Amino acid sequence: MPASPSTARAINDRLALRLLQQEGPLTAGQLKQLTGLSRPTVADLVERLTASGLIEMVGESGEQRRGPNARLYGLVADRAYLAALDVRLEGVSVLVSDLVGRVLAEASVPIDGASGTGPAVEQAVALVERAAKEAGAAHLHTVGVGAPGLIDPATGELRDTTGLPAWHRRLVAALHERLPGTRIVVENETNLAALAEQRDGAAHDRDTFVLLWLGMGIGAAVVLDGALRRGASGGAGEIGFLPVPGTRGFPSATDCEGGFHSLAGSAAVLELARECGVSGRAGEGAGAAGVVRWAVGEVAGAGEAEDDPAAGGEAERPASVRDTAPRDASAARFLDGLADRLALGVASVVALLDPGCVVLGGEVGQAGGDELAVRVADRITRMSPLPAEVRPTLLGGAAVLRGALLTAQDGAQDDLFGRPVNARAPQSG
Repeated sequence: MPASPSTARAINDRLALRLLQQEGPLTAGQLKQLTGLSRPTVADLVERLTASGLIEMVGESGEQRRGPNARLYGLVADRAYLAALDVRLEGVSVLVSDLVGRVLAEASVPIDGASGTGPAVEQAVALVERAAKEAGAAHLHTVGVGAPGLIDPATGELRDTTGLPAWHRRLVAALHERLPGTRIVVENETNLAALAEQRDGAAHDRDTFVLLWLGMGIGAAVVLDGALRRGASGGAGEIGFLPVPGTRGFPSATDCEGGFHSLAGSAAVLELARECGVSGRAGEGAGAAGVVRWAVGEVAGAGEAEDDPAAGGEAERPASVRDTAPRDASAARFLDGLADRLALGVASVVALLDPGCVVLGGEVGQAGGDELAVRVADRITRMSPLPAEVRPTLLGGAAVLRGALLTAQDGAQDDLFGRPVNARAPQSG
């Protein structure tokens, strides 16, 4: 059945608002071209959206032509303020933005869980309030929260998970209490990282992929046909519990030790570095990401030396010494050993889901870059009949905060612009 005039207007308005969000300020003529709507219909929707306070004239086009320049219309950025939180075991990071995603304030604070649940929660909530004040936001429309652990699909809240601090769960309730009228959206941190990589990062051209988060903990996010898949209980991607060879024993319902986490978590990466004789080479106190970054630099530096005749490179060396190990064999041995471990988890994901693309995310994935991704891809090619491209993250640890902001932005726009109407094309009414 054809859409009613009111439904057609809602569809057209939302289409125009989404274009202004994606493209930035546009003239009425550009809106006509991008939407395919008639000039009178565009004129009506511009007048309607301006009167509703959703868009405003923000300037004039710079086109050189006879007569006055065309007016440029953009979203009213201060119609709503948003916040994003990245909740970690050791602290919280927050940013506040306007409706179009322009960051107005950023802050972070370390949190010592040993101080108690109450003080830890107070530190985190106070950080959000200070950032909002700095941004000039009297009220936050939506707050996106990224946290480790399982999200209850029925309530949308963090579940009580063994090994995670109690202040994480209490934080969500405290935000509701201290920010009345603000929508709080909680999501698993790895899922948010996948959303960010899909919109702005390594998976921007993929609607089906898996993000493997490599950090202190191990997790995975599954995106199939453009949609994030959370599973029946919200636990899709808890790959740290995956039983794999090479560990001591098996994981349990309350402890992932003995699972894939024991091979690929930060502690396991540092243990592998000690076994390969590279521990401490990255500098005093370097964590897993630091050691991986150092090893990548050593291997990449060796490759550059091989191609440089002035450094005794390939063209200058006798055939008897060509194709030998890089200058620091231990660095290459460490990266190869890490790739062997990661391939166990990636191969399982590929065999079960056939995602076609796996992104190595988190701080360790970012540190490993192409050097680590190529090594893992080579092993998957030999282990699986299914093709799977392995890519390094483009966003690294910043992906969680970016994903939380995108989630808050989507929620606020759904509220302000109106929920999407099921329609395939704009209407001319």
